[in-house]
Amino acid sequence: MTGRDHKQAQAGRRAALVIAGTAILWVAATFIGARLGLSQRVLALFDLVALGGFLWAIWMIYNIWRSRQDNQG
Repeated sequence: MTGRDHKQAQAGRRAALVIAGTAILWVAATFIGARLGLSQRVLALFDLVALGGFLWAIWMIYNIWRSRQDNQG
């Protein structure tokens, strides 16, 4: 495995951790927020933060894909 492949693999693992972490925190925040009786505004804020985390992960995956495309040609 070359150094470039190793960096791409690390970036892929990092993106996977962002996705998994965002999903776990989102579910936990929604569950805890509902149990505590938080307002819909606060729950919507949790949803927006989770959306930001997922969009960031998509951006990371796009950059990995672009990097792999540059390596092929």
